Amino acid sequence: MKHDLNIIPLSEWGLSAPERPIVIAGPCSAESEEQMLATARGLMGTHVSMFRAGIWKPRTRPGSFEGVGSVGLAWLKTVKQETGFQTATEVANAGHVAEALEAEVDLLWVGARTTANPFAVQEIADALKGVDIPVLVKNPVNPDVDLWLGALERLNASGLKKLGAIHRGFSGVRKTIYRNEPLWQLPIELRQRAGNVPMFCDPSHISGKRDLVQDVCHRAMNLDYHGLMVETHVSPETALSDAAQQVTPARLTEILSHIVAKSVTSDDQVYRGKLDALRDDIDQFDQDLLDLLARRMEAALEIGRIKKQNNVTVYQAGRWDVVRNRMQEHAREHGLGEAFTDGLLKLIHQESINKQQELILDDE
Repeated sequence: MKHDLNIIPLSEWGLSAPERPIVIAGPCSAESEEQMLATARGLMGTHVSMFRAGIWKPRTRPGSFEGVGSVGLAWLKTVKQETGFQTATEVANAGHVAEALEAEVDLLWVGARTTANPFAVQEIADALKGVDIPVLVKNPVNPDVDLWLGALERLNASGLKKLGAIHRGFSGVRKTIYRNEPLWQLPIELRQRAGNVPMFCDPSHISGKRDLVQDVCHRAMNLDYHGLMVETHVSPETALSDAAQQVTPARLTEILSHIVAKSVTSDDQVYRGKLDALRDDIDQFDQDLLDLLARRMEAALEIGRIKKQNNVTVYQAGRWDVVRNRMQEHAREHGLGEAFTDGLLKLIHQESINKQQELILDDE
């Protein structure tokens, strides 16, 4: 179901550089005034339009560096005065909101752990009633689009209209090259459901390693994201938090030099003709695919009837393993990814089991 939010277009947010990609950069954590100023000075003259720094850092375990606290807000203010950068920081409760507003921070964001807690989001929303400030909401740690959308809806209901989302990846049990799996389909789903919400990408938290940041930035821009939030530190190796994923100002400048903001569409008639023809093909393929799936499910139901007549269990592990291995090999021959094929086969197999179960239970 679509939930159009009452959001003001990005061009009316009062950002110093509203053209795509809007780049928010700065250290994961404020560590000292010298570190903040050195990083900000290194970003001057680049495409960066806003300086970010974590003041309060929610950590998984006590004893880790949890940020410098309120003193860091004064450093953010100094950065703003000396470099002209607008500033941004994360807030996790009403107290953070009050202090950030007092320090004239220009943009706030809600972190992944906070997004997962509707009580905390509502507290922030209540504290921001009547305040005209941009707020970005990171996706929750776990892959839950409803929680993400719900946080945006709570803030919107409090009168906030300069709202956006930050895709920072999701925790998972699988080991991948990423710190947090991108699961690109989930931010796409959020945009489909939320309508006009601007989407930012946090390639630092998705990557977990600075070597992957540029590739993730490219992928985000190819999906028509509005902006990037990149953790940038004057000396990443000595950073007190997330050292492995931060880049230097010079490296960020190099990354941004290779980023091209792409158009959503083109008026070129040759382009439009080719695209329309291929989309017609895809529409037909989709229809054929659904027809085949329907026929497959009919065959699965017939198998269910035979199993019932012979008092045989619905689920048979050995059969599933044979089918899975054979189809994975066939998929590789056609250039289909293993994760995609495995996920698709599991969905089809589970639906077959469900239908056989319903058949047997209806007759009992």
